[in-house]
Order: sequence, then structure tokens, then C-alpha cells
Amino acid sequence: MSKRFSTLLMLLTVTVSCAGDMIDITDEPTSSGSSESTELKDADLSWSASSFDATLGSDNTFPSLSNPHALDINFSSGDESIATISSNGTVTLVAVGTTEIKATSIATDTYEAGSASYSLRVISGSDDGTGTYTYGSTGDPSSDDDISNTTFTRKITVTYASSGLATVTGDYYGYATINGNNVTVNNTGSECIVYELKGTASSGSFTLYSTKKQAILLNGVSLTNPNGAAINNQSGKRTFVMVEGTNTLADGSSAAYSTSGDEDMKAVFFSEGQLVFSGAGSLTVTANNKQGKSGIVSDDYVRFMSKPTVKVTAGSSAGHGIRGKEYVQLSNGVLSVSTAAATKKGIGSDDYILVEGGTTDITVTGGVAYDNDDAEYKGSAGIKADNYFAMTGGTVTITNSGSGGKGVSAGSYDYYSENKALGDSYVSGGTLTIKTTGSESNDVSPKGIKIGFKEASGRSYIYAGNLKVTGGAINVTCSKSEAIEAKGDLTISGGAVYAYSTGDDAINCQGELNVTGGYVYGHSTANDAIDSNGNMKLSGGYVFAITTRGSPEVALDANTKGGYKLYINSGATVVAYGGLEHGSSLSQTCYTMSVTAGSWNALYDGSSFLCAFKAPSDLSSFVVSAPSLKTGNKGVSVSGSTYCNGIWATSGISGGSSVSLSSYSGGQGGPGGGGGGRGWGW
Repeated sequence: MSKRFSTLLMLLTVTVSCAGDMIDITDEPTSSGSSESTELKDADLSWSASSFDATLGSDNTFPSLSNPHALDINFSSGDESIATISSNGTVTLVAVGTTEIKATSIATDTYEAGSASYSLRVISGSDDGTGTYTYGSTGDPSSDDDISNTTFTRKITVTYASSGLATVTGDYYGYATINGNNVTVNNTGSECIVYELKGTASSGSFTLYSTKKQAILLNGVSLTNPNGAAINNQSGKRTFVMVEGTNTLADGSSAAYSTSGDEDMKAVFFSEGQLVFSGAGSLTVTANNKQGKSGIVSDDYVRFMSKPTVKVTAGSSAGHGIRGKEYVQLSNGVLSVSTAAATKKGIGSDDYILVEGGTTDITVTGGVAYDNDDAEYKGSAGIKADNYFAMTGGTVTITNSGSGGKGVSAGSYDYYSENKALGDSYVSGGTLTIKTTGSESNDVSPKGIKIGFKEASGRSYIYAGNLKVTGGAINVTCSKSEAIEAKGDLTISGGAVYAYSTGDDAINCQGELNVTGGYVYGHSTANDAIDSNGNMKLSGGYVFAITTRGSPEVALDANTKGGYKLYINSGATVVAYGGLEHGSSLSQTCYTMSVTAGSWNALYDGSSFLCAFKAPSDLSSFVVSAPSLKTGNKGVSVSGSTYCNGIWATSGISGGSSVSLSSYSGGQGGPGGGGGGRGWGW
């Protein structure tokens, strides 16, 4: 009989009783048995602390292990390059960093297997980097972008070595990992840290992870990463970039820019967060790659403050010069940008670009290429803002020789359709000089300044993108298309605007063109000088318009066919060669005036000079109009300030010989022209 069966018999009592034909069977437990299995006990291992900071080179009292059952223990370290532990539990520190110290026991007849661990962080005992680091204002003390508003409590210095092994000091908490000249910092703490980079490495990099804002001090570093970004900042927080001494960053021509997970690297100097440049040194960034990667990129914004010298060069297969996804703000410094790849931009943004100061020089040579994502051909640009371009100060010079290339391009349909509006582009100060020499390619036109877009909408078009000029100086020459074009309205109330084109209109807008102040010069040898598809209203300021194309082009052209007009209102000063648009409304008398070609000529109100204008060397007769105009003077001298590249003057006028004015009869009545309409003869 089996043991299992005999046990069941012991537990079962069967009672049988007879009552007629009924039999009752009742089960009742009579006794209980016990299990033969034995439950193992807990090993009860534990350390006296769950984490511990040990100082390298010092005496340390490490956590103790509680082993109440005197079990045999095996000790281990998760990273023996940081610390080791002997068979008897003695810890030996090796380098700065973090590791796990673990104790394990094997199972016995009485106790189950056990384990316990603690986190050991090895910190530096020589140079801990602790201090109070503050810096002077970089030009905007009311802004968080000004480094003077941030106090840093530690400085970690990375020194690259041509021999192939970087050294790190000040890394008290072991944030840095060194692999040759590739240094990765993972700031898991709460400090704002200054990372100073210096030394030279032909194959190295600096990668940063952080949840706090920080500063990167470039202090005589020359760093080339043949595989990708020289500086890869994966922190989404504001990063101050202080430029001191002479610094260079570069990638390699075969750099693959390979990444893992969700990370990306878009440039030689790439940042997930804001980049704010300052300092008194120089930085040269060179993108040699063939992957379309740029020189400097932030997935937030880029700002240049007082007062570094930064040079960015992107090769023929690389990307943009500088790009800030949210915006780019040029507040100060000396900036030189050069790009050579087709469709790429010197400075670009998905939103706006603001120039407040500094000196910026941009050279673009890349042409037109097909964009597979947007299924269209695109050209290059010196400055490209998907929303608006603004300039309040500083100096910007742009040269674009690429086919279809533009100087400044702002306002895209993609931004408009997503945000339902474009901000007005404007210039209120500074000097903007643009020269484009490329030809049209695949219906992509080269323009000096292009604001806004034209997009098909059913059977009509959407035009959007306004330009307002209230101050500053704009000087644009374009050999193959419009020098200045606004797809919306163009308003000039101050400043000086010079536009010269040998390929199309000098100045063109699809909306209404208003001049109430400032100085304007539009000169075209191929089309209208100044052209508006809406009304053109000249109510103030000084307007000089020349077309040498001849009929049907005119100096001042409004869209008469569309029911619009050219208005010369009281208060405007106008000089024109090439006639005025038919159907003009002239509230102020217009005259013809003979002048001295290639010389200064003046308008006179009978007691003083109103202004002077410099005639081209091949033109000797103009239409003129001005408030209180009585006579003219030709061959005058000018000693005062001049505007529009030496075309206009309002002071320091003297001499010359008086000339009479004849009444001008053109530009009024007659068949409509408009949008390239015929001007009235002399």
C-alpha cells in the first residue's frame, strides 16, 4: 500500500446506516498530517547605506555589510575601472566615477541565496572644481540670455591632448567619461556648471547631457571629430558659449553623423537647447561632411552677443552655415558665414531672424536643387526666415552668386498655412547690403530681397508678406531679377532704400506701395523702376525712379488695369526717368527738367535748395515734382550727408546754374497700362 493511500484512510471515517433502502456515507476528518517540506530562511544581507561618496586619494569609511547568519559572501564591483573590492570586502578606489558594490551569498540547507548592493560614487580629492563663477554683462542685462544673470558653482576643465588621451579636472562627482579624446559629460546633479575646453585633438569630441543650464568656455581648443559633431550638446537648457582665445571646431569629409535612439546631430556644433555666444576670442567652425550637416545648429534658438568673432564655413556637400529652429538673433559680434551647397542658407530659421547689431558677412555660392520632401526646386539664400526678417541695427553684407539665389528671403507658405499669418518684415536701423548675380533656374528666380509668397488657391492666388522700412539703409543690386520684392504691401516711411536691377523691376510689390518718408532709389535697365500691382501712393519722402528699358516700361508703375492708380500727393519729392503710369492722380505739379549728366542737380523753392540728386552719366532730362518747387539748378556741389549710395542729398548744397522747368503732361488719362503698363511720353 502506498504512503499516500494509507494517509487518506487515516483521514476518512465511513459511517453506514440502514433505514429502508437509504445508505448515508459521511466524510469527517479525524486527524491532520504535516508537510515534509522545509521553508528556507532569508539571508538578511544589508549594507549600512544605499549610496556613498568616496574621495579619491583620501581615507574613507565605507558602508559595512550586515551578515547576521555568518554566510559565505562574494563581493563584486560593477565597474572595476572606478573601484575594486577584494574577497574580504576591502574597497580600493581607482578613478572618478560611479559603480555598484554588491555582496551575494549562495543558498544553503537553511538559508536562501541573498544579495545586497549600494551605489559608490568616487569623487576627486585634488581639484573639485567648486567655486563661484560669475561673468560680466554681454550687452543685455535685462535678459536671461545675458550670462551676468547666472551664477555657476563648479568648473570642469577638459584638456584635449594630441597624444590621444584627454584629461578632466574639477569633476568632483564623476560626471565625465573619457574615451581617448572623446569626452562625455552626464550632469545628473543640480549645479550650473562651466565646462572649459582647451587643447588640441584631431580625433575627439565633447558630448554633454544635462538638465540644468550651463556654460561652455572655449578657451584655446582645436577639436576635430572625423565621425560627426565636434560638440554635441544634448541638453535642452540654455547654454552660454563663451569664446576666448583662438578656437577651431570641425568634422571630417567622411563623417557619418550616426546616432542612437532619439538623438540627432545636425551640425559640427549642435545643441538641443539655446546657444548664446559671447566673449572676446575667435571661433572657426568648418563643416566638411557630405551628409548635409551644418556648421552651427540649435533646435531652439541661436543668439550672438558681445562680442566674439565667429567664422562658419559649410562645404559643397554640407548644410547651412547657422540655423536656429525657433529664431536667430544677431545682437553683437563679428560673424562671417560661407555656404557652398545647393539650396543651403547662410543663416536660417523656421521662424524669424532679428539683426540688432554687430557686423555680419555672408557669402553663398550654392544653386538650385530638387527638394524631394517638398517636391519642388529650391534655391539658396544668405538669410532665410520662414516667418519674418527684422533689422534694427548692425551691418549685414550678403553676396549670393548661386543660380536662383536670394539675399534675404522671408515668409513661407508653409509657415503661413500652419500659423494663419506672417509677421511683417521690417528694417528700422542698421545697414543691409545685398548683391545677387545668379541666373534663374528651374523657375527659381534670384532676388535681392524677397518677402512673402504667392500660392495658388482655387482659381486665384494668395499673396502674403509685408515689408516696412522706417529707418536704416538698404542697398540691393540684382543682375537677373527683382532687387526688392514684397508679395504683400511695401511701406517706406524712413531710412534709405537703394535698388538696382538689370534683370527685372528694381522694386516690386504685389499689394500697395506707400512712401511717406525716407529716401528711395529704384533703377532698372530691364523693366519698371518701381512697380506696384495695387495703388502706389507717394505722399512724402524722396523718390528717384529710373528705367532705361523704354516703352512699355515706366519709372513709376501702378496697376491701372486692375483699377489702381499712381498717386503723387502733396509732400512728395519725385525725380523720374522713363515716364509715369497712365491714369495717375497728380495732386502736386510735375515738371520736366534738363540736368547735367553724371553730376549733382538740385530743386529750388525760390529761396533755398529743397534737395539734390545725382544723375547717371547717360541721362540729362527728368520728371521732377516737389513741394513749393520753383526752379532747378544743375551742376551743384554737395558737402552734406548723402543717401542711397550717394544719390540723394538735402544739406550742404551750393552753386550750379539755374534752369527753368517745363510742365509735364504725361501720366494722366489715356489708355490704362498697369503692372508693366505703358508710360506717357515726354
